[in-house]
Amino acid sequence: MISLEAARALVGRAAKPLQTETVARSAALGMVLAEDIVAREAVPPFANTAMDGYAVVARDTIEASEQNLVRLRVVGELPAGRAPDRRVATGEAIRIMTGAPMPQGADAVVMVERTTRDDDQQSVLISLAVEPGSHVRRAGGDVDSGELVFAAGTVLRPAHLGVLASLDIRHVTVVRRPRVGVLSTGDEIVAAGPLSPGKIRDSNRPMLLAMVHEAGCEPVDLGIVRDDEQEIFERIREATSVCDALLTSGAVSVGDYDFVKVAIERLAGERGGEYNWQQVAIKPAKPLAFATIRNSDRDTVIFGLPGNPVSSHVSFEMFARPVLRAMLGHTAHADRAVVHCVAAGPMMRRADGKVHLDRVKVWVEHGQLMCARSGDQASNVLSGMASALGLAVLDDGAGVEPGGRVAVMLLTDL
Repeated sequence: MISLEAARALVGRAAKPLQTETVARSAALGMVLAEDIVAREAVPPFANTAMDGYAVVARDTIEASEQNLVRLRVVGELPAGRAPDRRVATGEAIRIMTGAPMPQGADAVVMVERTTRDDDQQSVLISLAVEPGSHVRRAGGDVDSGELVFAAGTVLRPAHLGVLASLDIRHVTVVRRPRVGVLSTGDEIVAAGPLSPGKIRDSNRPMLLAMVHEAGCEPVDLGIVRDDEQEIFERIREATSVCDALLTSGAVSVGDYDFVKVAIERLAGERGGEYNWQQVAIKPAKPLAFATIRNSDRDTVIFGLPGNPVSSHVSFEMFARPVLRAMLGHTAHADRAVVHCVAAGPMMRRADGKVHLDRVKVWVEHGQLMCARSGDQASNVLSGMASALGLAVLDDGAGVEPGGRVAVMLLTDL
């Protein structure tokens, strides 16, 4: 067996970003910029008010207070979306709405809550002295023209797309999303419907397709293939012609019908690729087949994951997901976050030379992260994984007593 660290280092050799492409801004969520974004204009493009109120000359309000109201003549009204049509002179004010451009001559805004409109509606009484610039958003206060807005390598989240829209940037150059095929294997597997004796429904493929999508990649459903060596070989070979990565589940251990690892090794030999099969010192998810298959225009990375659903899930998280995220161009965030929790109950185990990856619930209690096992830890009990927010990393030994600290790899945002 090899260690978890050695296995992750082995598959990490394939962790390289794909080629770049130009996509519409609307399709770029979660993708990684492959170019610097430099502003071609200022945001906002003009000085505007941050408040509903009155645009004034600040020095006119020096004496204003609750006890000493200052009267200014109202010479206009300026809603958002309209350009000013006159200046503000000393002794004057313009009623102005949030977002409207500041008129020439005015250098401050008095919020409407500190004003009273006179009975004749021709003037306003000011009860607050304001400084120049009060409640004024300067031109370029968000982004200046010529400013580096986002550097290459930035992961585009919703706010990034909003900034791009404010700059009228409609297309961006990003690292291409990997196309990731998912193939289930086994004579016992059916997609849906009633079960005949000896059959089970395929949970791995829907789960892995969703995990590929959640990782930011493009999932490709390759269906189910029966336990036939030649058929498995042909399906995998066909998949490598259209996919950047391939996930199979099942048939990678040491059984008589474990043909996936045989097919992957055979294909790697034909294409001149690299093939590895390892027993990893973890529980669950010990067997792992991994290969890089050469194509004329690119390489295809193959992960042969175990068949038990929890093992398949854990193996994806520990080995496939970091590589797929790196292929997307992620660097700092290719791996899941690891936090330290207090064990709410016993998390005991026996020494067996392996790292145990227990499914755990995670919550905050009195400002402290807590964790506890989420149900049965058997590798076929997927319901426990469904209620887990993380994987507790239990090093070889006796485990963790209640109140002890344990490292937890989060599977989602808390």
